[in-house]
Amino acid sequence: MSKNALVLSASPRKGGNSDLLCDQFILGAREAGNQVEKIYLIDKEIGYCTGCESCYTSHKCVQQDDMAEILEKMIASDVIMMATPVYFYTMNAQMKTLIDRTCPRYTEINNKDIYFIMTAADSRMLAMERTLEGFRGFTTLLSGAIEKGIIYGTGAWHMGDIKTSRAMVQAYEMGKTV
Repeated sequence: MSKNALVLSASPRKGGNSDLLCDQFILGAREAGNQVEKIYLIDKEIGYCTGCESCYTSHKCVQQDDMAEILEKMIASDVIMMATPVYFYTMNAQMKTLIDRTCPRYTEINNKDIYFIMTAADSRMLAMERTLEGFRGFTTLLSGAIEKGIIYGTGAWHMGDIKTSRAMVQAYEMGKTV
């Protein structure tokens, strides 16, 4: 059965290492017969959560930016794939800001297959473990969320370094499992 997959690319560079892995995932997912939409967070206006608590009762954010549309797509999808470069041993600001802004309708993001892609210059797993724990801090409380796959793209410092990594094939193969 075809699924609706949403790919959230937090790379600040189109064609960056985590973004290239997103494309491989998308290729595999589409070949498996799924519908896939990719959102470049860098192209979207997503303000920081201000902690105003207005969304606690209204389930709407007071900020008028692109997050409401992205959140609607997250809720409507069957699959969410989140990709980030690792900066200082954690996800980048674009991804963290998106996660923080899901608060108004967080409880509606349910019954999702979840995939993660992380890229880092460091080849030690410490960078990836901390980033994965950050992702899991978000997805653990999502009702019915099932973690389906993780790609660790290590040793990728400069743009394009990931092209020679086995993570390229892994991302494609992971996409085919959607």
